[in-house]
Amino acid sequence: MEIMIVDDHPLFREGLKTIISRDDKYVVTAEAGNGKDGLKIARKHRPDIMLVDISMPGKNGIQVIRELRESLPDTRFIIISMHTETDYIVEAFRSGAAGYMIKESAADNLIKGLDTVARGELFLDNALSQEVVFKLMQTKTESGGDDLEPYSTLTAREQEVMRLLAEGLNTKEVAGKLFISPKTVENHRTNLMKKLGLQNTVELIRYAARLGLIDLETWAI
Repeated sequence: MEIMIVDDHPLFREGLKTIISRDDKYVVTAEAGNGKDGLKIARKHRPDIMLVDISMPGKNGIQVIRELRESLPDTRFIIISMHTETDYIVEAFRSGAAGYMIKESAADNLIKGLDTVARGELFLDNALSQEVVFKLMQTKTESGGDDLEPYSTLTAREQEVMRLLAEGLNTKEVAGKLFISPKTVENHRTNLMKKLGLQNTVELIRYAARLGLIDLETWAI
C-alpha cells in the first residue's frame, strides 16, 4: 500500500519512513512539509493512507483531511500528533480521520495503526484516555450513531464491567477489582450483553476492540 507523510519536521518524517520500511506491505511514495503542499501532492499521488500532523504552517492537518476526503474517497487518514487533548482528537475523527496516534507512540504503534486502518477499521492510540471514547460516543449518538450508540446506553458501572471482561478478567477478578460481589458482576454482565445485543464473550471482545477499548491483537480469535 502507498503511504504519504505530511509533517513539517523532516527528521520526524525520516523516522516514520524508517519504521514503515520494515514492513514490505507499505511503501512511502510521497511526502510534504506543510498542509498546502500536502493537498497538491496528495491529489497527484492519491495514496492509500496518509499520515498527517495537526500543527503545520498554513493549513493544519484537520483542514487537509476535510479538503481531501471527498476528492480522495479511497484514501484513509491517520493523524500523528503531539496533541493529546480530547477536543483535538474528537475533531480529527469528525473531520474524517480513521486513526489518531501520539508521536511518542509512533515507534511502537505505527505499523499496528496502518494495519488497523488498512483493514477499514478505526485506530485509537492506547495512550489516549477513555474520555476520548466517551466524547466520540456522544458525537456518534448525536449524529445517528453506529457501534457507539448502544454503548452509550450502558451505565458507568456497566462500562467498567464490560472493559474488564473484554480484557480477559473473570467474574471473581472483576468483582475484586471493583469491590462488588460476583453476583453483582453477573447481573451487570447480563444487562450489558442484552443492551449491546451480544451473545457471548467473543462478541464482547470484538465489540470492545471496535470501540478502541482493548487491543484485539492480544486475543487469538
